Amino acid sequence: MSKTIDYYHFLISPWSYLAIGKFNELKTRTGVSVNYLPIDVASTFGNMGGVPPAKRHPSRQRFRMDELKRWSKHLNVPINLTPAYFPADQTLAACMVYAATAEQSAALSDAMLTAVWRDEKNIADPQTLIEIADECGIDGKALLAAADNDAMRQKLMDVTADAHSKDVFGSPTYALDGELFWGQDRLDFLERAITG
Repeated sequence: MSKTIDYYHFLISPWSYLAIGKFNELKTRTGVSVNYLPIDVASTFGNMGGVPPAKRHPSRQRFRMDELKRWSKHLNVPINLTPAYFPADQTLAACMVYAATAEQSAALSDAMLTAVWRDEKNIADPQTLIEIADECGIDGKALLAAADNDAMRQKLMDVTADAHSKDVFGSPTYALDGELFWGQDRLDFLERAITG
């Protein structure tokens, strides 16, 4: 029987972006199912003890940049360290992931992360979101219409609150059988938990 991962993430997280390739390889190897669950950035920082990158001590900001460079090179994943549209309001983008089918949500989530960190696109812009969805083979206008409402915004906040209740405090976090794996550098441990 296939196991299921709850994948909590910000759609503006460079670490979630860097993890795309390895995580997708893990999914293929293990046959695991994945629930793509974007969570709210501001409330996660506010409720779970985090500090947005721009408000961190300069030494921590420098180290974050060094680590992004190291991981980008190590994984051979191109990244723009200072994207034009970061941080962007990911609310509507997250609602589109929730409005999509399970299969669509995987492609859409990956495409939105890539749009921010590789392609210099603004995922707070509705037209850009339509174009991203279209490129994923999804009817972008229809998906935007299904996503842009109070019910979907409430779903985002409900999933976020549920994630916080399970001690999710950052992105990416992979939850499997009640155990959390935080960070793109924990995928090896996650795979062991799936196969072990």
